[in-house]
Amino acid sequence: MFRRTMRETAFRLARRDLAQFLIDHEDRLMVIFRDELRKLDEEIPEENLFIDIHLVPLGEMILRAVLRALNRFLLMDDDASAMKGVQSEHTSTV
Repeated sequence: MFRRTMRETAFRLARRDLAQFLIDHEDRLMVIFRDELRKLDEEIPEENLFIDIHLVPLGEMILRAVLRALNRFLLMDDDASAMKGVQSEHTSTV
């Protein structure tokens, strides 16, 4: 229990810095991610795909969404308000 409290405290102290770090280095992360997706795109045999999807543009869109989600999470002021949003999403889709 003590370790968890320490971890949570450290996270609260560092989360805004981490969010800024991700923002500051987003371009470099995108370059690395594009390169990895190109490699993946070349490794997948065309005959194993049902349709020809270029992974780089799709992957970039997904990575940008992930980065936005991480920043929203890191910059949240209140965990309770985040949980209310998650609960309302689940109840609206059910």
